[in-house]
Amino acid sequence: MKNKYILYTTFLIVVAFASCKKEAFLNRYPLSDISPQNFFTNETDLQLYCNQYYSHLPVQNFLDADDNSDDKAPQSINSFLAGTYTIPTSASGTSWDFSFIRTCNFFLANYSKANISDSIKNIYVGETLFFRAMDFWNKVKAFGDVPYINTYITDTSKSVLYGTRMPHKQVMDSVLKDINFAVAHLPSPANAADGRLNNMQALALKARVCLWEGTYRKYFGVGDETSYLQAASDAAEQIMNSGLYSIYTTGHPQTDYYNLFIQQELKGNPEAIMSMRYLPVVLTNGIDRSLGEASDGYSKDFVRSFLCTDGLPTSLSPLYKGDDSLDAEVKNRDPRLKQQIATRGFDFLAGDTISLPRIGTTVTSTGYQPIKGRSPNIADWNANASTLDFFIFRYAEILLIEAEARAELGTCTQDVIDSTINKLRDRVGMPHMIIANLIKDPKSDFPNVPVLIDEIRRERRVELGSEGFRFDDIHRWHAGTLINNPESILGVKLLPQVRAEYPPTQVSGIVTDANYYIRVYPSITARVWNDKMYLYPIPRQEITLNPNLQQNPGW
Repeated sequence: MKNKYILYTTFLIVVAFASCKKEAFLNRYPLSDISPQNFFTNETDLQLYCNQYYSHLPVQNFLDADDNSDDKAPQSINSFLAGTYTIPTSASGTSWDFSFIRTCNFFLANYSKANISDSIKNIYVGETLFFRAMDFWNKVKAFGDVPYINTYITDTSKSVLYGTRMPHKQVMDSVLKDINFAVAHLPSPANAADGRLNNMQALALKARVCLWEGTYRKYFGVGDETSYLQAASDAAEQIMNSGLYSIYTTGHPQTDYYNLFIQQELKGNPEAIMSMRYLPVVLTNGIDRSLGEASDGYSKDFVRSFLCTDGLPTSLSPLYKGDDSLDAEVKNRDPRLKQQIATRGFDFLAGDTISLPRIGTTVTSTGYQPIKGRSPNIADWNANASTLDFFIFRYAEILLIEAEARAELGTCTQDVIDSTINKLRDRVGMPHMIIANLIKDPKSDFPNVPVLIDEIRRERRVELGSEGFRFDDIHRWHAGTLINNPESILGVKLLPQVRAEYPPTQVSGIVTDANYYIRVYPSITARVWNDKMYLYPIPRQEITLNPNLQQNPGW
């Protein structure tokens, strides 16, 4: 039985501070229940301490993912994008919580006492810096400038504890330094302990972080973006050149993409750089059932982004049949559309085949029901009994990072596209992207960017749907006004003849606009972006306690 993987999800509680009461700013609970002189003495101690980090891994389980973007219009409107988000009172439950940073810094202040070689120590330092870097990156994305604390704070460290916010760029330079240490000192996949971080996973984090930071610096005009874009490409290429990963395919373009996300075992899957694993009795989850009851829904805008099977957008392709009927809209489209959205014939659960897309029910808000990660297997539907694995880092993302970073750097050739975007298209049988043949979509979301970057962004949106990247992408591209698109909160087109296909009691309460598209939120016709939403507000209590802090603009 494969059991060492449990380090991903089962953590030994080796420190009593994990349940201690949290105070305000920087969460200054005591770590005195650990005696560094007695605990940090050998590799086992270091490993046990580092186990607690793994619950912070960014698992992509699809539930409510991208509800905070133009991809989705869930039944309950996202308060942040609706402009009704209220400033939290305390840091608890927000990215301003510094307790995890303090946990990392406590290790860094004490690990050197272990009587083992520096090379072994540095593995666990690498793990610590990997997670610290990820946490600080999340803070920067949420708040911009943040206090940067890289030492263990005692109760007497008042000057540090109530310090000012460090500029975004300086924090991110420190984040990159931490990640580089992790890349340099974590073992290779072949030499890493089962279930523990390796250098390829650190490179995956580096590629993700550096693409975000490089494009943020470019599109917000803060400068110095080239080094980060190059670092993103370099990290992606190291993973690609390792020969350890590839795009999962069995030669079935109409089902391979869908099946990738309902795998009982991702260990050994060529696309899994890192995965969250589940086994019966040992560890299960309830995500599959929740996905079928989420009242979630893709937006009309997201559905429109899928190309036709000739590789052209709907605005240019003669193959597009329009959306006046439920079948017409999905005909001649990128196969990933029907592998992400429940259409006629989809087996929702153990033979419960959909004859009509579900609208007017609690399972979906728009009629475009997400099915990514939704298995028809009854065993996975049973409450908290699913053993479907989830990705943490997926090779497809790395290929998309390489393509986008190279395009932003101006070094994206057809060879780059063939080794990245076209690998993804091969899985689903879509025509290759040929740079020389690209035509600008007249309905592009990004009319002012080159067509190559535009189409790479489209590919990213389609391939990574429901994986939780979209708001971060909108942020780094300085593209918040995409939220204003009315189609981002509309559903299927419900012409009278289409409405007549449904039982009257099911659709009688559905509101449509003048063009018959479902209005998910009848009280509004569009959301309104405010630039203050590029950053979240700092919790009120933190500003009260620390006079050196100022609230983010607009809040």
